[in-house]
Amino acid sequence: MNERQALSAFAAISQETRLRMVRRLVRAGPKGMAAGDIADSMGVSPSNMSFHLKELERAGMIAARREARSIIYAADYDTLRGLIQFLMKDCCAGRPEICAPVLADPCCQPARTRRRVNA
Repeated sequence: MNERQALSAFAAISQETRLRMVRRLVRAGPKGMAAGDIADSMGVSPSNMSFHLKELERAGMIAARREARSIIYAADYDTLRGLIQFLMKDCCAGRPEICAPVLADPCCQPARTRRRVNA
C-alpha cells in the first residue's frame, strides 16, 4: 500500500457510520452481508447506506458481489492488512522488539467449538 492509498482508506473510515460499517463487515467474515441487512443492523436508511458503501468501496475497504437479487458487501481483508502494515512498516526504527508485541498479538480468538456430550 502506498501513501495515496492509505490516505484514501483513512478518509473513507474517518466518518463514524463508515467506520462502524467496516467493523460490522469485518465481524461478518468473508461471506459478507447484504446491503439491506447492513442497514437494518445499523439502523441506517437505505439511501444513506448506499452512499457510505460506495465511498468504502471506492477506497478499497470493502468489495461488492451480486448474489441473485442482492448485493453482498464484505470487508476487503487484503486492504485492511495492507493499511495495518503501512502503519507499522517503519515503526521499529531498526528495533523489532518495539513492534513485535503488536504484530504478535492475535486480533481475534478462534471460534469455540461445542463439544457434544454423549448421554
